[in-house]
Amino acid sequence: MRKPKTELLIKNDDKNINKLYIKVSKHIDTARQRVQNVVDTEMVKAYWLIGRDVIEEEQNGSERAEYGAFLLKSLSEKLIIKYGKGFGISTLKDIRKFYLIYQDYTPISHAVRGESELTFSPKLGWTHYRALMRVKRPEARRFYEIEAESNHWAGRALERQINSLLYDRLAKSKDKAGLIRLATKGQEINKPEDAIKEPMILEFLNIPESNKLVESKLEEALISNLQHFLLELGKGFAFIARQKRLTLDGKHYRCDLVFYHVILKCYCIVDIKVEALTHADLGQMLLYVNYFDKEIKMENDNPTIGLILCTEKSEEMAKYVLNDSIKPIFASTYQLYLPSDIELEAELKKEIEDIKYKLEHKKPKSKT
Repeated sequence: MRKPKTELLIKNDDKNINKLYIKVSKHIDTARQRVQNVVDTEMVKAYWLIGRDVIEEEQNGSERAEYGAFLLKSLSEKLIIKYGKGFGISTLKDIRKFYLIYQDYTPISHAVRGESELTFSPKLGWTHYRALMRVKRPEARRFYEIEAESNHWAGRALERQINSLLYDRLAKSKDKAGLIRLATKGQEINKPEDAIKEPMILEFLNIPESNKLVESKLEEALISNLQHFLLELGKGFAFIARQKRLTLDGKHYRCDLVFYHVILKCYCIVDIKVEALTHADLGQMLLYVNYFDKEIKMENDNPTIGLILCTEKSEEMAKYVLNDSIKPIFASTYQLYLPSDIELEAELKKEIEDIKYKLEHKKPKSKT
């Protein structure tokens, strides 16, 4: 039995109304997000000005240390009466610190000379600056600010990158000029080495360190947390496949994870190990990379990158196994927890000692 014409028309109208509803909702959501961004930016400006006024009042007031504490307590009480709990003493201390850090600091999107010129990036809100203020080294803080802007990191993502010591991990392989570029321009990816971190931090998997960890479970956890893993891998990585099958002479081999790097324009094969790197791991990755280069990559693609994630690696073994191979194959260690402040301090001391050693043992150039 055919449905009445009016019923068909109503069903078609419902479809059209749903389409219209989706479009209208998108406009409203976009507008609200823009309004929220404007509010966040304006509050950052207000906090900078509040911090300036507090500092000036402290300098013009009593020289006793007690005056600063009295000033913040009294100001907080008055602001809470008018605006609510958002202006506690701890918040005012953060605002004061914000001004002290940024009073003479002029990033790309900042001009803080005079209230009329006071402009802050619409991509960074107060949660971003609260995270940035915890970074003591100006060069590292500058790096995180640039990366947060260019990658549109949410406040939580920025905090995670700071806690995982992203700057220090990328800085390990840089010379002095590379460190300056990293601090002033952010992460630049011009060659495969630029895209590799050491170590990889996989704390988002929530897997305790154990000698019972198996590769399949680690791979499954990475896939289940793919969005976090892509953030850790860094800019440019796009997921392609899991357990990609390669067939040679009737035998099947499987690559754990395959990505494509849109900046470097090449495939990246990731192999996961739960033990120390072995010569067999390197040989296997060399096979995978050669196969991809000959059978899968297109004419316009660059050579395939191989990345082995392991618990421990050996530069000497890699040198002898790969010999004179020009294939971009790397090994990175990983850890399942965020580094502590003590570990960070130890790592920084080690880096300083390494730099001093290299400078002291640098061979002078021969005169001609």
